Amino acid sequence: MSTRERYVQDPGDSLWKVPASGAARFNWEYDEGRERLLALYQKGKDKQWDANLRIDWDLEVDPQDPLGTPDESVSLYGTKYWPKLTEKDRGDLRRHYTAWQFSQFLHGEQGAMVCAARIVESAPDLDAKFYSATQTMDEARHAEIYSRFLQEKIGMLYPIDDNLRSLLADTLADSRWDMPYLGMQVLIEGLALAAFGMIRDTTTKPLPRQILAYVMQDEARHVAFGRMALRDYYKQLTDAELREREEFVIEGCYLMRDRLRGLEVLENFGIPRQEAAEYTERSEFLHLFRKLLFSRIVPCVKDIGLWGERLQRAYVDMGVFELGDASLDLLMAQDEEAAEELDATRFAAEEAARTAEVAAAIAEGEAGD
Repeated sequence: MSTRERYVQDPGDSLWKVPASGAARFNWEYDEGRERLLALYQKGKDKQWDANLRIDWDLEVDPQDPLGTPDESVSLYGTKYWPKLTEKDRGDLRRHYTAWQFSQFLHGEQGAMVCAARIVESAPDLDAKFYSATQTMDEARHAEIYSRFLQEKIGMLYPIDDNLRSLLADTLADSRWDMPYLGMQVLIEGLALAAFGMIRDTTTKPLPRQILAYVMQDEARHVAFGRMALRDYYKQLTDAELREREEFVIEGCYLMRDRLRGLEVLENFGIPRQEAAEYTERSEFLHLFRKLLFSRIVPCVKDIGLWGERLQRAYVDMGVFELGDASLDLLMAQDEEAAEELDATRFAAEEAARTAEVAAAIAEGEAGD
């Protein structure tokens, strides 16, 4: 079966061409570069992994309950429609929501791969090119993982959300070399980390937890890279240039907060779009997600030096201004630890199983003697 046949809605042309602008930059200075960035590049090399080996793809997934998250996470819960749904209907709804969420993860990861490749091409500094090359490989692995999960375990995909497409297009079409950093490393990666983290910490299913924990371990490095590169560069910009980038951040934040809601899922179940929007806006789960969404973005934006009055007012309006003082380093460290703890638990269980198997074989041999 082709991927197109698994799409719930027609994704349109299978190729999306975003006009490219800007220059490819070569750098003939092969000196050591920035120590912190090269250390991150070394870590990026050391932490490469194979999705076929690290993830246990033999784990079963129930398409009717892929994540095991509570019913409260579904926007229709508590509405007049919920009691009318059969158990099968509710299972179908959970499947569609998971397909929509993970499809956006998949499309976003492909966008991240393209943006990382664009940074390799356009960044003026060789140390940034080195690290971006490792990130390009990371993002390819993430797209591979989400594609496999959707096609083999869920059995359906959704097209890219129009608003995510718009943000990606703006990020890629800009001729300024730092915009793929800002649009992808700060905004889209920040959005992704919030969504990944919320599901990682609420799912009761081992396969999606593995996938999200391991992907987030990589993303922690990517956000650190964007912070380092942009913080250095933005110190050199004029007030007017900084304001232009703040406007981009403001528009992107409002877009992500107000538009990425999965209304098309409810429309597929016969709910009129206006009603779907109203039910979604009342969802406590969505309100919690929106708060978590900015827990990654606001402190990063402040850290890189974009903290003008207009941007601060926008964050006050969104109710997330106080997140500017959150510790992004602590969040990233927790993402690293979650993956390492999962590895330790899995490998300990596998080692215990192998030891038991050997002991059983020895006992069987001794009994035969």
